[in-house]
Amino acid sequence: MSMIRVENLTFSYPSSYDYIFKDVSFQIDTDWKLGFIGRNGRGKTTFMKLLLGEYEYAGKLMSSLSFDYFPYEVPDKTQLTEQILWEICPSVQEWEFIKELSYLKVKADVLWRSFDTLSNGEQTKVLLAALFLKPEKFLLIDEPTNHLDITARKQIAEYLKRKKGFILISHDRYLLDECVDHILSLNKSGIEVQSGNFSSWMENFERQQLSEMGENKRLKKEIARMKESSKQSQVWSNKVEATKQGAADKGYIGHKAAKMMKRSKNIESRREKAIEEKSKLLQNLETAESLKISPVSYHKKTLVSFRDVSVFYEGQSVCENITFEVNGGERIIINGKNGSGKSSLLKILMGNEITHTGIISVGSSLKISYVPQDTSFLKGDLKEFAKTYNLDESLFKALLRKMDFERIQFEKDIRDFSAGQKKKVLIAKSLCEPAHLYVWDEPLNYIDVYSRMQIEQLILQFCPTMLIVEHDLMFEKKDCYKDCNDLKDDV
Repeated sequence: MSMIRVENLTFSYPSSYDYIFKDVSFQIDTDWKLGFIGRNGRGKTTFMKLLLGEYEYAGKLMSSLSFDYFPYEVPDKTQLTEQILWEICPSVQEWEFIKELSYLKVKADVLWRSFDTLSNGEQTKVLLAALFLKPEKFLLIDEPTNHLDITARKQIAEYLKRKKGFILISHDRYLLDECVDHILSLNKSGIEVQSGNFSSWMENFERQQLSEMGENKRLKKEIARMKESSKQSQVWSNKVEATKQGAADKGYIGHKAAKMMKRSKNIESRREKAIEEKSKLLQNLETAESLKISPVSYHKKTLVSFRDVSVFYEGQSVCENITFEVNGGERIIINGKNGSGKSSLLKILMGNEITHTGIISVGSSLKISYVPQDTSFLKGDLKEFAKTYNLDESLFKALLRKMDFERIQFEKDIRDFSAGQKKKVLIAKSLCEPAHLYVWDEPLNYIDVYSRMQIEQLILQFCPTMLIVEHDLMFEKKDCYKDCNDLKDDV
């Protein structure tokens, strides 16, 4: 057993106005299966980069271990998979690769295929297997299930359950429940470590938040009372000082006033310190205000229909004869394996030129709000973004504030946002747009747990008509969706 010790860690990016970490201390047992959670932009990936030695920082990071990081960047994806694995761990023999891959339900023949021919799920599994075959390294795993289908997510959960000693950044509640035994949470005012999985942590956290809300209410009253008392003391001191005017013994009165003024200032200083200390206690409450959306009723029952739609890439069909319709008030999730054409169906609906056959009928004058997977096109500040897409800037920023954006983020270039923050920009844009139909393509990728629950609550409350591609198992289990079972095997 060894430890990762963090003492008085302080870090901010050179171009940033705010600290990512400030005087943070904690320790981690390297035998733990540690789930690392927190709001988007709080510094989870940054912490891993600090462990890898990629940034300068103040304080101490102490460990006898060396680290590896997932996702692993493959320089040349045209190489055979086996060659890439040998480059990662040259001492490992072929049979060891095959055995490790079998735990992830990956067939041995992937070793002799070009890496770029593997699916997203196969690539993730292959690289995880290779990195875990390096016993001298401690693995830092960053969002392994993004873009993966449900089957692949379950397989990775089962695989990680077999392992010990890793740090896992994830917002996937199912994954965190299945394979971790400790939770490290980045809270507003510090870092907290608890034993157990995500559900046990969440139960404790909600209980703590209820207590915190009551305590915060009491502290706010106390702070207000102390401020009022401080104000009254100042008035009293000023009145004593004023008695010097016209007094017979100004020396005595002046001495008395000075003494009382000094006492008043001492009292005020103590009060200000107490106010400051109590104000710090108010900072750990995680707020998740309700989001709002503005769905518009459509004049016909059916908004969109797909009839015998088949999608082709490079002459090969990825899905065939897909038939379904979206009716008003329905929330439909399209299920299926990675690479089976789910996102393509949405893109075709949005007018993208993708080779396909069949008929997609869209109601006349239908207003669609679309959240794509890709965020790479985002740039400029939020004011510019709102102007570009004719959004109500105040409403747009208010929604982002509810999803834990600090006001300081409003001045930054969107390109500098975290992956989760970029996704929130697209979701907030969609929530600003009155629409008959909301088309969202994997909206929860990189999105933190709190915001996922906000979005679930939103959908339950407003019941907008939606067509969604999403693989989050907890999200799917909610009662607000109609699952397209007929698409599961085909799309």
